Amino acid sequence: MRTVAVVGTSLAGLRSAQELRSRGYDGRLVLIGAEPPYDRPPLSKDFLLGKVSADDLALADQDDLDALDAEWHLGVRAEKLGADGVTLDDGTTIAADGYVIATGARARTLGPARNLKGVHTLRTLGDAVGLKRELAAGPASVVVIGAGFIGAEVASACRLLGHDVTVIEAMPVPLAPVVGAGMGAVCGELHTEGDVRLITGVAVAGFTGADRVTGVRLADGRELTADLVVAGVGARPSTEWLTGSGLAVDDGVLVDSGCVTVNPRVIAVGDVARYRCRLRGRRIRAEHWTAANEQAGVAVENLLAGSTVTHFARHGYFWSDQYGRRIQFAGVATDDVRVVEGDVVSKRFVATYHRDDILTGVFAIDSPRPFTKLRRAL
Repeated sequence: MRTVAVVGTSLAGLRSAQELRSRGYDGRLVLIGAEPPYDRPPLSKDFLLGKVSADDLALADQDDLDALDAEWHLGVRAEKLGADGVTLDDGTTIAADGYVIATGARARTLGPARNLKGVHTLRTLGDAVGLKRELAAGPASVVVIGAGFIGAEVASACRLLGHDVTVIEAMPVPLAPVVGAGMGAVCGELHTEGDVRLITGVAVAGFTGADRVTGVRLADGRELTADLVVAGVGARPSTEWLTGSGLAVDDGVLVDSGCVTVNPRVIAVGDVARYRCRLRGRRIRAEHWTAANEQAGVAVENLLAGSTVTHFARHGYFWSDQYGRRIQFAGVATDDVRVVEGDVVSKRFVATYHRDDILTGVFAIDSPRPFTKLRRAL
């Protein structure tokens, strides 16, 4: 390959570029992205709390970026992938022999609140800067919609900053699809113990306010006062620019277990990739830092080989910091859950998941060492 174009310059794109060079690729390397590479997990935690600045979020220092010997196109977005190459929104078309799709995902928005000031999503550094600025102005009441990891981390940060916080979750139990109902209920208790009001099992029906949000209406008729709203209701993969490309797209770019698309010259990694998970027997999107970091090596090896010669078979792993506690999870949740160390009441424990007495997953709160040991046994 004489030219490889990496579309997307967040973690998955940067790691793919680094893997290309580390595996001996010495051709032209083009990186295309709206933003320079930076770390996203701290945005909902330490950045909002003022513990780190934007400068602290860089994924690589300038010397490491220079070592890639890459051609950078920043501040632009890909509009089309066709036979002639990648067409950018500034009119440039870049032809390549191989392509890495790492365009990630964007935050889902709530239609009724689209034109209201004071309603935020949190996905990018720009989102975090805007939210942090408003929080510094001292809103009396913050409503967080969604008790997933982003929503929970934002709620925790807002409470630590002294705001009155309510979390609304449409599901009866937070995080149940990810960690199971039992451990999801434990995660829900962290909100209550952190002096945050948690409302579950009810959807958001609408908002009040003419120009700026003043409240949130629930489907059961209740209305909550809200000076500021943060919507953490998931993400949508950024695939619109691939219309007409010939690639299969359905809630992400469809790839095999090696992150290779129907075209062996095109791979997809990170949040945008919906890969065939051999452990679960179906296609999934893994919207976690570790997946983006680890998929790159597998995908690049297959791109350089011209076919799928290796597979991504790592168990999913993620962590979350909420209310001063560290939550960790790896593997697949099942109904057979066993607390094997510590106790749930103190919120310092390790639980394991099993299927036919085979270990499938590990969940822990504030127990990093035993968690790590059990994770290795997966």
